[in-house]
Amino acid sequence: MEQRISLVTLGVADLERSRRFYEDGLGWTRSNRDDGVVFYQLPGMILGLWLRKDLAADAGLADDGATFSGMALAYNTRSREEVDAFLADAEAAGGRILKPAEEAFWGGYSGYFADPDGHPFEVAFNPFWTIGEDGGVSLP
Repeated sequence: MEQRISLVTLGVADLERSRRFYEDGLGWTRSNRDDGVVFYQLPGMILGLWLRKDLAADAGLADDGATFSGMALAYNTRSREEVDAFLADAEAAGGRILKPAEEAFWGGYSGYFADPDGHPFEVAFNPFWTIGEDGGVSLP
């Protein structure tokens, strides 16, 4: 398995307020036009903003503050098969499957696991994103 993080997603209470903070306040440029999630291309990785309740639900967690921190890390793969293999390896290493891999509403395939400290990781195949030889991801 390659050593990398592809995407950091922050769960936010108000997507529009957060978008304005990053774009109007920090001068960042949005990389997508989807109204449900906001992506910013960073060097070698992507920062995502998504409603906290939706991110928690996608990871199969309750948004109660005790089991969900409002953030999920993501590892993107080059195939669906790699998603299944990664989740199996994570579980074998002591991770806990939060959500088995399945077809995702956004057109890909993903599942979630928690590391031994409970940090949620999404493992996803996104047919719309390119993964370079160095493991860096790029938005179309």
